[in-house]
Amino acid sequence: MDPTAPDDQILLGDEAVARGAIDAGLSAAYAYPGTPSTEIFQTLQAQARALGLPVQGLWSTNEKVALEEGVGVSYAGRRALVAMKHVGLNVAADPFMNVAVSGTHGGLVVVVADDPGMHSSQNEQDSRFFADFAMVPCLEPADQQQCYDFTREAFELSERLQLPVLLRLVTRLAHSRSAVRAGTRRAPNDAHWVPDPDRFTLIPANARRAYAALVDKQAALQDWSASHAVNRLQITGQGRPGILVSGIAWNYLVEALGEDLAGYNLLRIGAYPLPVARIRELLDASSEVTVVEEGYPFIERQVSALGLMRERRILGKLSGALPRTGELNQDLVRRAFGRPVAPVLQVPGLAAVLAPRPPRLCDKCPHTDTYLAIKEVIAELGEDVRVMGDIGCYSLGTLEPLRAIHSCLCMGSSIGMAIGAAHAGMSPALCVIGDGTFTHSGLAPLLDAVQAKVNIKVFILDNSIVAMTGGQPTAATDEQVVDLVAGLGVPRAHIRVVEPTRHQKDHTVAVIRQELAYEGLSVIIARRACVTYAKEIKALRHARGDIAVVTE
Repeated sequence: MDPTAPDDQILLGDEAVARGAIDAGLSAAYAYPGTPSTEIFQTLQAQARALGLPVQGLWSTNEKVALEEGVGVSYAGRRALVAMKHVGLNVAADPFMNVAVSGTHGGLVVVVADDPGMHSSQNEQDSRFFADFAMVPCLEPADQQQCYDFTREAFELSERLQLPVLLRLVTRLAHSRSAVRAGTRRAPNDAHWVPDPDRFTLIPANARRAYAALVDKQAALQDWSASHAVNRLQITGQGRPGILVSGIAWNYLVEALGEDLAGYNLLRIGAYPLPVARIRELLDASSEVTVVEEGYPFIERQVSALGLMRERRILGKLSGALPRTGELNQDLVRRAFGRPVAPVLQVPGLAAVLAPRPPRLCDKCPHTDTYLAIKEVIAELGEDVRVMGDIGCYSLGTLEPLRAIHSCLCMGSSIGMAIGAAHAGMSPALCVIGDGTFTHSGLAPLLDAVQAKVNIKVFILDNSIVAMTGGQPTAATDEQVVDLVAGLGVPRAHIRVVEPTRHQKDHTVAVIRQELAYEGLSVIIARRACVTYAKEIKALRHARGDIAVVTE
């Protein structure tokens, strides 16, 4: 991909967002890696360097920190983009809700990639609810060109309304490609401090005024949404059935119905808050309305008043016309409209040839050797011993043949769950957490364990990189992890470092036995570099000061 080429480029949705941000005059970007959003920051990094642009940024410690860093850029009057996956917005919810109240100064765009179908996630949550909750604008592109265009528009809107703008992608859009035509690149803003710092100082007296101002902006947001070109209403005839469609679901609808769409009243939505007046027009003109949207029944819930409204029949996910779980596709949409679905080609023996292969840890992965050592020790203690797991490559340890962990809830949860399990009487209480996840959200629960003197055994699996999402740098590795653990108050005598290899297995097993015999908090750091990213790790260590900077 040549970022200087003037012609159309074939881009992923993530790449189109990154190019849109660059061309919008971006000054800084922050992100935490997570599928399907990871390529946004990676592309920003590559394009900023290729173009020699003075864009700053980091793979941040976590999503909360990333958004707070972005708010700092906005405070200085410059433009910032913050990228994360949908569950990352849970982590960033505190600053997200509050910067909606304080407002922005320079443009602040929060790009969140949702994962319907849970291709690489714990849930299917829909980030449009967060935009509605915070009362901020949301743009939902339907294709890669809109990814580019909406990103540029989001910065302009953020500065005009002095609000953060949420840009919502989904997996199928983030990770598919189409042609994108870029526009003229805008120069970055000059730094200029927010003129009224009280606006960013949310003590109650200031926050009450700021919240009232946010509420007062809702009428302007409605006007913007109602007049937005993407929220297009087409009334083809009174009393005809209607369709209300949003985002990427538009593509499925076109594929499913084709020319038959001409027989429906149609409202297509890509900008939120919902354009109430246009929805009212659609309802008044239509005999019934089918809502086609990817993700939760966000629009349908509001339009149908949770299915209680009787004036028009509303069909969609709440009614059962479309499934509540998983991704949409053209066949599901065809069925919702009573259209026949083409039969699937049946090839004898194909299922055996193309039998699905479940994911597994890479050959010679250090996590495998750590799990084998842990399992050998706990096998001596009985069948009821449980190991709390966490988010990362090592979560695959829950699958056969290892079956080595027994929970995987959210980032950093393993240590907190082990504390709770110990308080409930579980002994021994063990947990595993990766080096990247530990710095993301494992420090706070480990501090709890120190202060409460809880008898748990924490295994930090230090493979020197964030491997699951493509080899991003960790915030700390090697002796930095040891120093962090010691700084939180874990006695150095019970911070043990082992090398998880087959030839060191006896030593690893002996260390685990010793720490299980100790009545108190132990941290065992299993340190061996990821085999898949060995070359990248070597390069990162050689240029440690440059790994987190978008461009010099």
